[in-house]
Amino acid sequence: MNMKKLFIDYEVCNKCPECVVRCSYIFHPQNNGIISLREEIAFALACKRCDDYPCVNACPNNALKRENGIIKRSNFMCISCKSCALACPFGIIDTDWLLYLGNRCDVCTENRIDENQRFVCVQSCPYSALKIIEGEPEEKVHLYKIGEHIIVRVINWLDLYQIKK
Repeated sequence: MNMKKLFIDYEVCNKCPECVVRCSYIFHPQNNGIISLREEIAFALACKRCDDYPCVNACPNNALKRENGIIKRSNFMCISCKSCALACPFGIIDTDWLLYLGNRCDVCTENRIDENQRFVCVQSCPYSALKIIEGEPEEKVHLYKIGEHIIVRVINWLDLYQIKK
C-alpha cells in the first residue's frame, strides 16, 4: 500500500506574493503549517550558507543560531524585527515566517482528522505548489525528503555545485 505524501514545489511556493493557504491543524485556528515547512526548507535546503552568516549576525536578540551549518530560529526569542531577512544577501528568508506565534504542520495525521478534512492546504493553494502524491514522484531532479511524509522540490545550490559547507 502506497502512503500519501505531501509534495511541495518550493520553487513555485516561494514565489507566491502572499501565502493564502489554509490549514486544518486544530491546536490554533490561525495556523498555517506551510509557513513552518517553508522556513524549514529554506534554512535546510535553499540557504547558501554564507561564510559570515549575515542573517545570524543581524539578529539583535540572538534568535537565529547555526547548528551543524544549518540556521535554526527560536520563535520564543524572535521579535519579528525582520533584520535577518534584510541582511540575507540572497533573499532566502521570507518575512511571512517571522512571527512570534509558531506555525506547525503535522501532515494531517490520519488519526486526528477525518479524510474529508485532510490536506486543506492542497485544496486552498491557488498556485498548485502543493499536491498529494502516492508512492514516489516521477520526476527525480531536485527532490528531497523531509521525514516520511513530505517530498520537496527545491533547487539546493550547494548540492547542485557540489559545495560542502
